[in-house]
Amino acid sequence: MRHNFGAGPCILPQEVFKQASRAVLDFKDGLSILEISHRTPEFEGVVEETGKLVKELLNVPAGYSVLFLQGGASLQFAMVPMNLLPEGKSASYLETGVWANKAIKEVKFFGKANIIASSKDSNYTFIPKDYSIPEDSAYFHCTSNNTIYGTEMFSLPETNVPVVCDMSSDIMSRVIDVSKYDLIYAGAQKNIGPAGLTIVIVKDEILGKSGRAIPSMLDYQIHIDGGSMYNTPPVFSIYVAMLNLRWLKSKGGVAEIEKENIAKANALYTEIDRNPLFKGTCAVEDRSRMNVCFVMENPELEKPFLKFVEENGIEGLKGHRSVGGFRASMYNALPITSVHALIELMQIFAENHK
Repeated sequence: MRHNFGAGPCILPQEVFKQASRAVLDFKDGLSILEISHRTPEFEGVVEETGKLVKELLNVPAGYSVLFLQGGASLQFAMVPMNLLPEGKSASYLETGVWANKAIKEVKFFGKANIIASSKDSNYTFIPKDYSIPEDSAYFHCTSNNTIYGTEMFSLPETNVPVVCDMSSDIMSRVIDVSKYDLIYAGAQKNIGPAGLTIVIVKDEILGKSGRAIPSMLDYQIHIDGGSMYNTPPVFSIYVAMLNLRWLKSKGGVAEIEKENIAKANALYTEIDRNPLFKGTCAVEDRSRMNVCFVMENPELEKPFLKFVEENGIEGLKGHRSVGGFRASMYNALPITSVHALIELMQIFAENHK
């Protein structure tokens, strides 16, 4: 059996793969989901159900719209300031990793990004805590989970400034209070579905205040008015997301999957802290449940360990090229049995290298 700890695109439940594969061959009356018109009532029903599932699973309040877009979180780095940052204003950004840094770079085309706190000097191994958000900020932007460095934000600062969050790698993995956010965006390829789909949850009342002309494809309001079908949407990605969100609902929803994610993370972190061969790389209070990053006390053992686990069914454990070491990505569909399999291999390797 292979155990997929890869950082993305994500592991999906086997039943979702099976349902999606059947739809590739026959979605309706012999037509594949890959060739069905997005303007058919059947696919319009898919978009409607997927939106309802997002709202139900995250308990999205009234006054918010759910959009299905393309371009990944990387396009949102520019769409956010384009839609929300008025000319001559600045936005406040929390710099906690590579993706936050890339978001900051896009703001310069529309205004100024004010970096109010950063953990860059410590190689992003913690989430900054003691900072204040200027009241005149157009918005405050944060990244909830940092896949490369293995840190996660479990709380938001108190502020009256609109809050924007890149939630690409931990959305649907834990309960959140959507009312505390004004805009959430997420590439779907971690916990929602395959690559090619971007989810945006936006508070309607914050739009239309930038004072600038916005190209149609980059205007949130245009996509709201078009029901996420201003142009041809990523049909297959939305369909698989619907199947995956149905699966999540059948398991008891986000609150239940959060319990599983806590159990998986606790098990692996406990082994890392207990096993003398390994050590974590992040501040304990900021350890991500989605991406567990660790190294070996003796760097010379890292290549032999990686070879050992790969020969025994572990996929995707190698750390990001910028930080090295190991990264165990444990998204919703990864069963805890896979975590136990990795832990057992860590223990065996330690026994053989005393």
